[in-house]
Amino acid sequence: MTEQQGFHAGELAVQRRAGVQEDAVRLAGMLEAADLRGGIGRFLAEQTFLVLTARDRAGRLWTTALSGDPGFLRVRGTTELQVHAVPRAGDPLADLAPGQPVGVLVLDAAHRRRARINGTLTAVRDGVLTVEAEQAYGNCPRFIHPRDLEPTAAPATAVRTGTALAPADGDLIARADTFLLGTVHPTRGADASHRGGPTGLVRVTDETTLWWPDFPGNNMFNSLGNLAVDPEAALLFLDFATGETLHLSGRAELEWTTGSDVDGGTGRRVRFTVEAVAAGPSVALREAA
Repeated sequence: MTEQQGFHAGELAVQRRAGVQEDAVRLAGMLEAADLRGGIGRFLAEQTFLVLTARDRAGRLWTTALSGDPGFLRVRGTTELQVHAVPRAGDPLADLAPGQPVGVLVLDAAHRRRARINGTLTAVRDGVLTVEAEQAYGNCPRFIHPRDLEPTAAPATAVRTGTALAPADGDLIARADTFLLGTVHPTRGADASHRGGPTGLVRVTDETTLWWPDFPGNNMFNSLGNLAVDPEAALLFLDFATGETLHLSGRAELEWTTGSDVDGGTGRRVRFTVEAVAAGPSVALREAA
């Protein structure tokens, strides 16, 4: 395994501080070169929900959601993933530029399964995103809340933008038991990950600051390792009953604490500073009744 394929310096630093390097090294093989054939290809062919981390034309990092009927994700060859959906008008990533690193998370909430695919967005053409995968691996099911999500028509929704949270944004965050986190590394590219826990796991401090506990996971620390090197981050909150979305872009910092119950007992929390907000548009995905 090359250095480029193994854990980077940020991941290793967090693993050392958390005292889990021996556990993490057993998972290093997951970071080998991507191969989308076989089991992961069959998994992708059945899915309806994808999360994407990328930059807008101004270079700001965002995370958004895409959906479609089973088959909207198609594997070509060993490493090419075609996504037959693009961000809607009003989405902060609606005008995606090809040639940039992207992070992809494909989530099957009903069966509590997920796969991360990191690589390069090589083309945006005729409503199709083409991703050349560099890493592809599954993640543990921990903290995925079972939901039966179905693609649906998404009504036109007004988009509100700004630089601070509105009261309605705080209400959506307080209702959330799940959110999506986007991070980036200067040489490894972008990453999209899932975060789940009890309702209200993210606490709003004020109109530009929020934080969440880092619950126990697989000890790879892909997201926190990225933040140790580059604080850029993007959050996505979804109301699965209505399709309402809240996109946040800003900066995040890992804080080491005493390991109290409010921090999930890990001694880690992440503090996020809001720099840009895009509330809406609705995503074409709903929780089945």
